[in-house]
Amino acid sequence: MLEFTMPWAFILLLAPALIRWLAPAHRESRDSLQVPYFQRLVFLSGQTPRPGASIRKRLRIQTLASLVGWCLLVIALARPEWVGQPIKLEKTARDLMLAVDLSGSMDATDFRDATGAQTDRLSVAKDVLEEFAAGREGDRLGLIVFGNAAYLQAPFTDDHETWLTLLGESIVNMAGPSTALGDAIGLSIVHFRESKTENRVLIVLTDGNDTGSRVPPLDAAEVAKVEGLTIYTVAVGDPATVGEEALDMETLEAVARITGGASYVAANREALRETYQRIDALEPASYDSLSYRPRSAMFHIPLAAFAVLYVLAMPLFALAARRKRRVAHD
Repeated sequence: MLEFTMPWAFILLLAPALIRWLAPAHRESRDSLQVPYFQRLVFLSGQTPRPGASIRKRLRIQTLASLVGWCLLVIALARPEWVGQPIKLEKTARDLMLAVDLSGSMDATDFRDATGAQTDRLSVAKDVLEEFAAGREGDRLGLIVFGNAAYLQAPFTDDHETWLTLLGESIVNMAGPSTALGDAIGLSIVHFRESKTENRVLIVLTDGNDTGSRVPPLDAAEVAKVEGLTIYTVAVGDPATVGEEALDMETLEAVARITGGASYVAANREALRETYQRIDALEPASYDSLSYRPRSAMFHIPLAAFAVLYVLAMPLFALAARRKRRVAHD
């Protein structure tokens, strides 16, 4: 569809008519020579007397070409643009952070992989998270790993392939043997503050209890609630375990409840997979739709047409005027 950015320029189409009306053709008067023997001079010279005042008339084609050229210039000044069909873009509407426990207990081989082989908890968690990330095309994913302290492994990104690579490079005890759950929540809050999206979700996967955070998990959860952060907690392992590797389900449930999230327990691979499917259903991929219509400037087309008209018309007009003079003399 053709549109004009400055349609008011078409008022200038009236300019030639206004100029002709307000500024008529120039007339010039000159002194003439009067002699008593004028008729004798005419007879002797053989010249035919002409009117004392004359106005050179343009050829019709000159008038037409001038009007067409002026119209082309006005059209170019009106800035024509070709507006294409609407194009719809979808952009990420949610930032989703996953915090993964890398404490020593994640090395326990009490899980089975997809083939049924005995394997450690972290390997199963990576497989399940890979499936989970595959369904989050509309989200930017971030990754925090925590042990003695919490560390940012991957900032928010929509490059899920890179995110999965960084997840795959995470190994047990990489961040220390302890479980700093509160610090992981606190670090996620810091990075969510730099996020421009309002839909913010943190998923925490852990198989132990908080053993060394500088910020208690419940205090961190209260701050997360104020920041508009929803936390889902996923406990890996047997809730009946006692001792240092016991699951602090009371704290995990309280963290989720405070922020409006939910808490889950996964004692095996299938339970862990179902847990992330539930979270996926509770937090479906979200998009912000943007629509725009591409515009292409076309003012150069009438300008080029004017240039061609000028180049072709000038020599033609000169030849026509010369021919007219010859006819007049003959």
